[in-house]
Amino acid sequence: MPKVSVIMGVFNTENEEILKKSIYSILNQTYEDFEFIICDDGSKDNTLENVKKICKNDNRVIILENKENKGLAYTLNKCLKVAKGIYIARMDADDEANLERFEKQVKFLDENLEYGVVASNVNVFDENGIYKELCYNVIIQKEDFLKNSPIIHPSIMVRKEAYKLIEGYRDIPKTLRTEDYDLFMRMIAANIKIYTIQEKLLNYRIDQDTYKNRRKYKYRINEFKVRCEGFKKLGLMPKGYIFAIRPLIVGLLPKKLLKYLQRKK
Repeated sequence: MPKVSVIMGVFNTENEEILKKSIYSILNQTYEDFEFIICDDGSKDNTLENVKKICKNDNRVIILENKENKGLAYTLNKCLKVAKGIYIARMDADDEANLERFEKQVKFLDENLEYGVVASNVNVFDENGIYKELCYNVIIQKEDFLKNSPIIHPSIMVRKEAYKLIEGYRDIPKTLRTEDYDLFMRMIAANIKIYTIQEKLLNYRIDQDTYKNRRKYKYRINEFKVRCEGFKKLGLMPKGYIFAIRPLIVGLLPKKLLKYLQRKK
């Protein structure tokens, strides 16, 4: 049985080189006791064929397929159902992991049994390279969720029991594009402790396509709903209402201004 199960959803990842770099950053980890579960979420291009080609010589890879697009929450829950590891690591198809990421995260979870999740700081990059760093608090508190999610989703490694405790991702309309924010608030509400390694163990891609997807106002409305529900569970209301409306206001900003603010933040 592998100690770690890596779960990743892919959907219409047209750039094969980006996909290859992401997958290789996992397959080349210094820590080798893992399985890599990749689920294609009903891609309409050659994403699935590219995944099979990239991974054909590595028997640690398990490839799943959704016949139609189901969304990230459904896809990751599907991966969780077949995962055999005691630790679950997340990865996205356009990011790049530090090659020592798993080694350091496994060591932390092995030595710190009181924590259910370990994340890391990240470098943010696009087609032109790294342009900023995102650094988070060492121990995540409920107040850290007021402004934004205080953890980067593809940087996490989680005890499988922690996922089971909150029954995985919620595959419902209002969590679309906010699956991670919802997940982490429910974990904190369930007294699952989250720690952030103060090293940048992931290169996290935010490029033009990312801005386009985040710009859609329906996703801002989803985030507002998830914030209201999550803040209530965390006992952050009524002051949480001030922060809950933040995505609705940000969604009204001109695209160029939003991009400028995100890059300078």
